[in-house]
Amino acid sequence: MALLSHVVGTGVGVDDSEQLMEMRFLAAGYGSSQPPLYTWLAMLAASLVGTSVLALKIVKYGLLAAGLAAYFTAVRRLGYSSRTAAAAMFGLLLFPQIFWEMQHALTHSVAIFCFTSVLLLALVEVQKRRSAIAYALFGLATAAAMLSKYNIVIFLAALLLAALSVRETREAIFDRRFLISVAVAVLTCLPTLYWSLTHLDDLLSHQGGLGVAEGGSVANTAFVGIRRLANAIVNFAGLPAAVFAVAYFLTIRKRTEPLQPVQWPEKLLWRAIVFGLVVLVAVVLAAGITQFRDRWMLPVFIFLPAALAMRFDAMGQRGRKTQATIVFVGAVLAILVLPVSWYMHLKGGDSRGGIVRMDYRSLYDQINADGPVSTVVSSWFWIGNLRLVDSDLIVLDDEIPDFAQSIREPAVLVLTEDREPPSAVFNRIAQAGYVMDTVHRRIAVPERFGDAPRQLTITRLHKKAAR
Repeated sequence: MALLSHVVGTGVGVDDSEQLMEMRFLAAGYGSSQPPLYTWLAMLAASLVGTSVLALKIVKYGLLAAGLAAYFTAVRRLGYSSRTAAAAMFGLLLFPQIFWEMQHALTHSVAIFCFTSVLLLALVEVQKRRSAIAYALFGLATAAAMLSKYNIVIFLAALLLAALSVRETREAIFDRRFLISVAVAVLTCLPTLYWSLTHLDDLLSHQGGLGVAEGGSVANTAFVGIRRLANAIVNFAGLPAAVFAVAYFLTIRKRTEPLQPVQWPEKLLWRAIVFGLVVLVAVVLAAGITQFRDRWMLPVFIFLPAALAMRFDAMGQRGRKTQATIVFVGAVLAILVLPVSWYMHLKGGDSRGGIVRMDYRSLYDQINADGPVSTVVSSWFWIGNLRLVDSDLIVLDDEIPDFAQSIREPAVLVLTEDREPPSAVFNRIAQAGYVMDTVHRRIAVPERFGDAPRQLTITRLHKKAAR
C-alpha cells in the first residue's frame, strides 16, 4: 500500500490531510483534542522520505505491524504456544475498525492500537524481569499510549486494576521500582500536559462531539448514553465475538479432553476487559456522554482476541484446531480486503472521501496564478493535501493552534462546498487581524478518473491597516 501510494500519487483522506497540515512544525500539542505522538512520527518519516503519501503510509503500516508483533510477542512471553499467539494476533484482524477502517482512514486510533499492545508487552516484561530497565520501558510505553489518544486513560485504569487483582502482577506493581515507571511516564508527558493546560480551548475543541447531557433529564441522558454505548460495543466487537463464539460452541460440542484450569494471564486479560467496561460505564454516567464512535471501544476490547485464544488453548486438541481456524479466517479476511483498500486509496469514496481524487498540482498552480502564495487557509482539513505539492507551504484551518501567529503573507482563503461551515474560519481570520479581498475568484479543479471538476472559491487575505 505504501509503495502503491507513492507511485500513483493521489491525495489522502481527511485524517491524513490533517497530519499534513500539522507535521510542518514540532510542538507539544496540535489541537483537535488529540495528543501529538502520531504527528511526531509522521514528521520523522517525512524527514527520511520527504513530505509525501509514502511517509504517511509508512507511519500507519509501521504502527499496525508493530502493534500486531507486540501482541503476538506478549502472548508468547506469557508462556503460550505460537499457535495461541497467532490466533490472538489474527483475531485482531476480525475487528472491522482494524482490518478495514485503519487502512483508509484514522491516524491517532492506529497509534493507540499499537501502543496498547506495546504496553501489554511491557507489563509482561515487568512481571518477568522486575529490573529497573523493564520498569523504565513500562513507563515509556505508558507515556507513548497517553500521547497516542486521550481515551487511553480508561485502558490504563482497567489494566492497573486488573494487575492489582492478580497475585503475579500485583507484586510487580507494589515493587518500589514501579516509581521508575511513574517518573518516566510523567516526565515524558509533561510537555504535552503543560501545553494542554495552556491551550484548553484547543484541547476541548471537540467536546461537543460527546453529546454531553443530550438526553435532557439525568435519567434519560443515562438511558440514551448506555443504549448508544451498547450499540458502539456491538458494532466494534460484534464480528470477532461472533466468529469466536461459533468456533467456541463447535469446540464444546466435540470436546473430549477436560478443560485446563484458568491460568493467571488469561485471568488478567478477562479482568482488564471487565474493569474497562465498568470504568467506561461509570464515565458515561458521571459525564452524561451520549455520543460514541465504534473505534473508541478499542482500548477496552483489544484484549478480547488474546483472552479467547487462551481459553481455546485450555481445551486441548480441539481448541488448538479452533485456533488454526481463527488464523485462517483472519488471514483470508485481511487478504480479501487488500484490493478494496487499494481501490479506496486510489479513488476514495463519495462525499468527503472524494478529496483523494483532486488534482492538487492543478489547484496549487491556480492558487499561485496571480503570484506566489505562502499561506493557504480553509475551513476543512482536506486542504492539507497541498503540502504534497509544496512542503514549505503553510496550510491552516480553524482548528490549528496559534492560528494568527502562523499566517505568512501572501495568504489566500480557499473554500469548497462541504459540510463544514466556513463561519469558524471567518472568525479566526478576523481575530488574526486579516480581512478578505472583495474580489473572489471561482476555479475548477480537475479530478482523477474522469470525474467532474470540483468548484472552489479563492480569496486573497490582507492584514488590516493599523489605526
